[in-house]
Amino acid sequence: MRKKATSLRTLAAGSIGNFIEIYDFAVFGFSVPIIAQHFFPGTDKTAALLSVFAVYAVAFFARPVGGVIFGYLADIVGRTKVLAWTVWLMAAGTAFIGLLPTYSSLGVAAPILLVMFRFAQGMALGGETSGAASYIIESASEAKRGRWVGASYAFGYIANACVGILFMLQDVVGKVAYTDWVWRAPFVIGGLLGIVGFWLRLGLEEPDEFKEVASETAARNPMLIAARSGTKGMVHVLLLMPVLAVSAYLLLGFMFTFLVTQVKMPHTMALLTNAAGIAAIAITLPLAGSLSDRFGRKKIVSLGAVWIALSAFPALWLASSGTVEGALIGQVVFGIGVGIYGAASMTAMLEVFPTAYRATGHAISYQFSVAVFGGTTPFIATWLVHKFNSPLAPGVYTAIVGAVGLLAIQFVPETRHLKLRTSTEDSNHSDMPDGAETAR
Repeated sequence: MRKKATSLRTLAAGSIGNFIEIYDFAVFGFSVPIIAQHFFPGTDKTAALLSVFAVYAVAFFARPVGGVIFGYLADIVGRTKVLAWTVWLMAAGTAFIGLLPTYSSLGVAAPILLVMFRFAQGMALGGETSGAASYIIESASEAKRGRWVGASYAFGYIANACVGILFMLQDVVGKVAYTDWVWRAPFVIGGLLGIVGFWLRLGLEEPDEFKEVASETAARNPMLIAARSGTKGMVHVLLLMPVLAVSAYLLLGFMFTFLVTQVKMPHTMALLTNAAGIAAIAITLPLAGSLSDRFGRKKIVSLGAVWIALSAFPALWLASSGTVEGALIGQVVFGIGVGIYGAASMTAMLEVFPTAYRATGHAISYQFSVAVFGGTTPFIATWLVHKFNSPLAPGVYTAIVGAVGLLAIQFVPETRHLKLRTSTEDSNHSDMPDGAETAR
């Protein structure tokens, strides 16, 4: 019983940063229409939205920078120390955005500072994602790795759904007051959550898996090892990521703005339906993770890719119908597919790297892929709508990505029973310490 309680605490403490940091990231995504008004005035509506989505993408291109820096540090000084640092950086970037004067007060300095704080958010999330995921999978038993990773990422999607509900403050205080100054409150709250996150992570111990490897490879440079031996694992991540990045950020970064600006759905209904779709991802993640523990990563990932490819166009068609029911059903059905794909793929993307450089190798490939495919999705989706004068164009784009991704998945090995210490990278164990093959 005590062991179970300890396991739950480890999972919760490792995952809480996901909640806080994804909350902070999501606040910006939900604030896109208002930020466009305050920081990019004097342009037409579409140009303003595209400008904010470009700023939104800045954080994704900061993620590889933060991922490499913090991933390297996580492999050198430990997972838990780095996770404390990234919570503080994300909280500061978010709070400063909430306190930042607008274009009318600072002029061009306002959008420049907005980009800087957004860059800080991206660096923090880049470090958090790989560091926390490495901590979680190294703390789990082999039979529950998929379930634990799925549950950990579910915290982040729950945060997205909570942000959507929080933004219903607009209906409480009125649209004018909210647009004028209340929009800042969720950003400031995100800053305060950083204090909570730091407190919750105090006293966390490093996983035994990491401590054993760290004692044997203390003199090794994880960056050099990853560059020399980690190419295969990075390629596997690059094959898995496009479907996840595009589908997830279609819901996280595009759908709410799409429903408000294109479909003309009332703000509250757009928030609630989008929150429901994101909640569907969160609920599905641990369930799909458990299925991948039983049936293997590739089968569940392939199922998710098929689901996404088949549901993307109908989801956009339903959402663009203008009805609350259509938006709700479309996003929930699509979200289930994202959850199925996400749990198994995110677990596999960790298992393809050995413990000695897992955080570094994962950070380089994962964050680069998210930047290229996820960070550009809201921008590309908005551009496609206007280019083809059709709200269904992003659905076609996502379906194509899903279909191509299904083919790419077949080149990724099954990782369910791989030993974390050696993974797929060092079959001859040339870069690992003696006895590595005996690790769990």
